[in-house]
Amino acid sequence: MTSRLARTLRGAATLLAVTAVALTTSSAPAAASGEVYVALGDSAASGPLIPTQTHIGCARSNHNYAGYTADALGVAEFRDVTCSGADTGDMYQPQSTRTGDVAPQLDALTADTTLVTLHIGANDIDLLDLATDCLNLLPDPFGDPCADDYGDNGTDTWRTATDQLRPGIEQLITDVRARAPQARVFLVGYATYLPDGGCYPRVPVYGDDADYIRGTLTYFNDMLRAAATAQQAGYVDLQTPSEGHDACASSSQRWVEPYIPGSVATPFHPNRNGMENFAQAVLTTIA
Repeated sequence: MTSRLARTLRGAATLLAVTAVALTTSSAPAAASGEVYVALGDSAASGPLIPTQTHIGCARSNHNYAGYTADALGVAEFRDVTCSGADTGDMYQPQSTRTGDVAPQLDALTADTTLVTLHIGANDIDLLDLATDCLNLLPDPFGDPCADDYGDNGTDTWRTATDQLRPGIEQLITDVRARAPQARVFLVGYATYLPDGGCYPRVPVYGDDADYIRGTLTYFNDMLRAAATAQQAGYVDLQTPSEGHDACASSSQRWVEPYIPGSVATPFHPNRNGMENFAQAVLTTIA
């Protein structure tokens, strides 16, 4: 899954209750009625396949967490330019999609922007390749475990790539602020995809590999949090509240879909239920 088209299909909160995000304006921050909100990000933010898709090339849904957040806040203006397959380079340059190029996401920012959510980074290091590389249809010991495949002279290749990405994330936050100096900027982390030990064969990833995926994702989210802190931006934690709502959970409880989705969503991406709850995490953080 190294092609641009393949990346558009992947992308690349249990402390919060499963509730609708139709909040009243009285629960929103006092300045919400004047907010100009811009949502930037990849498929974890855009909501591929979730009805209704408002931009086919970017696989963007009007029921993603940014849309729910904007509705709940009653913002004055909402610009959602999230796009499946986006990486940090697509913040600065046009992104190619199956329906044509889209403008650099940073172009959506203006001097009057007051709120920005930024959900990016997984595609820069092809993080969702872990989900495909670790798929094992044959039970242990007949399959091929993946957890020991990513070492290089005693270092972990995913963690090395994560460390190398951090300066680019920090620079991106700086560049967002340069274009939107009035805005509160929030970097958004990635959700929990598998529980400790996994749930083989329901989700065909061996237990040790599931733990490796969790550890790699935690390391990546810790990098995002540290980058946000270093640049005095906010950080929205989706990993903690989505514990227990991963791809192994029942169809009524899960917020991200397994390899074979049980609802209209892309494998290992948030479903509509997840997007509603991720909006709650955003709203709680920005309040």
